[in-house]
Amino acid sequence: MAIAEVTVIPIGTGTTSLSSYVADMQKVLEHQRGITFQLTSMSTIIEGPLNEIFTAIAALHEAPFLSGAQRVSTSVKIDDRRDKPDASSIQKLQSVQDKLSSLQARPINS
Repeated sequence: MAIAEVTVIPIGTGTTSLSSYVADMQKVLEHQRGITFQLTSMSTIIEGPLNEIFTAIAALHEAPFLSGAQRVSTSVKIDDRRDKPDASSIQKLQSVQDKLSSLQARPINS
């Protein structure tokens, strides 16, 4: 399973507020098959098979044009780990939390 971080920026919208575009894009993702997604304050995280992620990204990129944007800039980062089945964002975060917990349990050498 792959994980992608996607940021879609509509340009030439006439306003600095983009929340309506973001809401429209989240609705687009609800209709995509084979993925899970999570909105963050700066981007959207999409998880699933790589081909399904690419399909979702294409739909996200197109959505602002359908809402009147004249230009769209899309940035994508992909983490495609194949040595560990079903790697997910939650598992990645848990791994870091586990390491932080073990560091806190160790005495600090003076």
